[in-house]
Amino acid sequence: MSPEIPNNQPSIESPLSGERLDVLSKTIASSIQDETRTRHLTTSYLPSRREVIGVLERLSWILFPGFMGPRTIGEESIEEHVRAIIANIAGPLFHQVAGALRYAEETGTVAFDEHCPDCDERAREVVDLFVQEIPKLRTMLSLDVQAAYDGDPAARHTDETVFCYPGVRALWMHRVANALFRLQVPLIPRMIAEHAHELTGIDIHPGATIGESFFIDHGTGVVIGETTIIGNHCKVYQGVTLGAKSFEKDDRGQLKRGTKRHPTLGNNVTVYAGATILGGDTVIGDNCVIAGGVFLMRSVDAGHTVRGPKAAVRLNENREDM
Repeated sequence: MSPEIPNNQPSIESPLSGERLDVLSKTIASSIQDETRTRHLTTSYLPSRREVIGVLERLSWILFPGFMGPRTIGEESIEEHVRAIIANIAGPLFHQVAGALRYAEETGTVAFDEHCPDCDERAREVVDLFVQEIPKLRTMLSLDVQAAYDGDPAARHTDETVFCYPGVRALWMHRVANALFRLQVPLIPRMIAEHAHELTGIDIHPGATIGESFFIDHGTGVVIGETTIIGNHCKVYQGVTLGAKSFEKDDRGQLKRGTKRHPTLGNNVTVYAGATILGGDTVIGDNCVIAGGVFLMRSVDAGHTVRGPKAAVRLNENREDM
């Protein structure tokens, strides 16, 4: 049976003859069969990126009701609105989680506390636990929105930070991804993180632990690694990297996984634009300020400011060509 090819484009005659098309198709099909790393054939249970993003979008209607989704929600109809959205996303989320769990079972990439013989049952449990987390997510996001407003004098209202700020957008998606990550859901948290990355230029691994009232100002080029821990009331600017020093290898030459590779920031830490902080054993104490452009691979005690060497400034008088 021939696959369905979208025909919403105008018909254009192929420049390839039938014989040439047969030869090229056979060569490409052979490459697909030979290279297993870039294909999954006859696999119906892989998560769908489009479905995951669809669930994420509808979820935003209850994380930020009125800002996203329907605009005419009255006080008396909030419960009805929430019930309708939860009912709408629970099924698709269940199917995506179940597919991800089946994938992990087959590939052996995830180890649950106990073996997962019934992925559907585990997926139902995950959906229930995730929905229970939504009130807590909303509380954290409310604090993040306030932190964005408090941290930027250009903001005229908290509403502006919800509508316009890439840091707020990346962070709410991260908090959703992190909730699923903590429930040991494979693949889907990374899909959400990469969707946020594409939209905002902010790359936060879903495993990163981020405390209350976090603000990413401007945001483009921010990278926050998997094992990063960030305390409460922290602020980072564009181009900040919270990364790993290097990647240790085991006796077989394979990368060691599951170790603390990324730094820890205490409470009330500010990291200015372009700073790089590396290493799982690097701890930045409470109330520290890391100046822009600093490259740091050592811990800093609480209450300090870290600056790099001052740049030499030389002024040359402009002379008009004679």
